[in-house]
Amino acid sequence: MTTAETRVWMRNGPLHRWFQARPLAGDSLLALIVFGLSGLAFLAPEIKPTDPLIWLWLFLGSLPVAIRRVWLWWSLALTIALLFASMLDPLAWLSGTWAILVIAYTIAAALPFRNAIAATAALWGVATLTIVMARPEQLAQSPAFVVLMFNYVLAVTCFGIGRVVHGKRVKVSELEDRARIAEENQVAKVVEAINDERRRIARELHDVVAHHLSVMNVMATGARRTLTSDPDRADEALATIESTGRTTLREMRRLLEVLRTDDEPAVDDRELTPQPGLDAIHTLVGQVRSAGLPVKLVIDGTPFPLDQGIALTAFRIIQEGLTNTLKHGGPANSGVRISYREDELEIEVTDNGAGQKSLTTASGRVGHGLVGMRERVALYGGSLRTGPRPGGGFRVHALIPIEAPTETT
Repeated sequence: MTTAETRVWMRNGPLHRWFQARPLAGDSLLALIVFGLSGLAFLAPEIKPTDPLIWLWLFLGSLPVAIRRVWLWWSLALTIALLFASMLDPLAWLSGTWAILVIAYTIAAALPFRNAIAATAALWGVATLTIVMARPEQLAQSPAFVVLMFNYVLAVTCFGIGRVVHGKRVKVSELEDRARIAEENQVAKVVEAINDERRRIARELHDVVAHHLSVMNVMATGARRTLTSDPDRADEALATIESTGRTTLREMRRLLEVLRTDDEPAVDDRELTPQPGLDAIHTLVGQVRSAGLPVKLVIDGTPFPLDQGIALTAFRIIQEGLTNTLKHGGPANSGVRISYREDELEIEVTDNGAGQKSLTTASGRVGHGLVGMRERVALYGGSLRTGPRPGGGFRVHALIPIEAPTETT
């Protein structure tokens, strides 16, 4: 293993990840090392090892190191307090020498530049004050100027090393962000390519289905015209229609599979049921009444068969309007009016409640249900209007163009 590979393994190894996830545990081990190094200073002949204050100062001198990555500012405050305490007891200075260096490095490595400058100035400013006003006996043999210069060299060194580490961490973080964004962009491009391909396949399948339906329409017209004069030819045309219908159904299933997104569940053919139309409106109104909402149903004009898509759209509009009244209308009465005309179908759902206006005015956005209704109506070239009624309540009004029914002969 090369030196670079060893460095990468140490940086990404399980031990490093364990310490990164548990900073207090890792720094506690470092604090034990600082405890031992600081204890070496108490081996001087003039210091009595039996002095109980020695162990107190050693503990206090190691505590900032143990909490430096969890509570950095408290660690800095404790270190400064330890420096002030050294003015009263020189043992405090000896126990905090290594802690000062570790905290100085941590400040420069962890904080932004301005905060790091301010914290470093506070730390070493107090250290300077301590050296000038109450220099420990162990340092009294050296001139104060020499001691100060030595400490300033240590301050610059710790700050420089910390800023280099800080810069590397920022660079690594930026590279990780760039890699993440690049990966997300790549995934987005792949998804976009898949969607483009799905749309292309859907267009092709649409053309195939449209062709089959055109053939079926032509064959049905021919079969109807020759049904009495040439039954064999009509039967052949009906057989062609049957075969083409099966093919069209298979292509439609493929088209739906292409258009279905990945998060949509697959639908078993055995679970498929006919979509409701306006013939099911009485059942819907009965269910809503059972739920506690009084509904008055009015049908104007003579009902006639509608295209299945238009009938389904009308049913969903009424269903959504009544559901919104149940959810948001509060105590209210609702009315449903269906008007059959020669060239259009008019649908109106009203209530006298007070809550549905929040669907459009509370957040400034239109609810998903209203958007769905508008999309359904727009599919058939119609118009949809929704909003509060002047006298109170809410109103859903839709106009859907339709082709007049034709009589077959």
